[in-house]
Amino acid sequence: MHNIDTLNNFLKDELSAMETYQQVQAKLSEDAELGESKDLAPIYEDHKAAVSSLQTLVSELGGTPSEDSGVWGTWAQIVQGGANLLGKEAALQSLHSGEKSGADAYVEALQKNELPEEIRSLIETKLLPAQQAHIRTLDRLLAAETE
Repeated sequence: MHNIDTLNNFLKDELSAMETYQQVQAKLSEDAELGESKDLAPIYEDHKAAVSSLQTLVSELGGTPSEDSGVWGTWAQIVQGGANLLGKEAALQSLHSGEKSGADAYVEALQKNELPEEIRSLIETKLLPAQQAHIRTLDRLLAAETE
């Protein structure tokens, strides 16, 4: 049961990330001054794929996948909404913070020895590398904002 709870926590985080990226992409596409959201679309798709992988694994382990991001997702949307109002750099900084938090959660989970191989493998081969790539992308976008 502990493993299903862990996976569902990751699933809620990934659902929250999807919701947040949708919110930012909508804001960027409606406000021409903020720029385009094309760089964020692949990150959204990665989070969507992570949701699918986590849902499948939870089901395979006999659990019921979380269907929403819960309280954390609501909070993340409020924070991101405020950041969006402050402009593109604040929005990107908020996304960056969320990605770092997600990567830290995956690293922390890998440090626990009781993770079954299928969960460890998913984190090591898909989830954590994607988070790290997102951080690099956001670093690049933030650097371009400050130039």
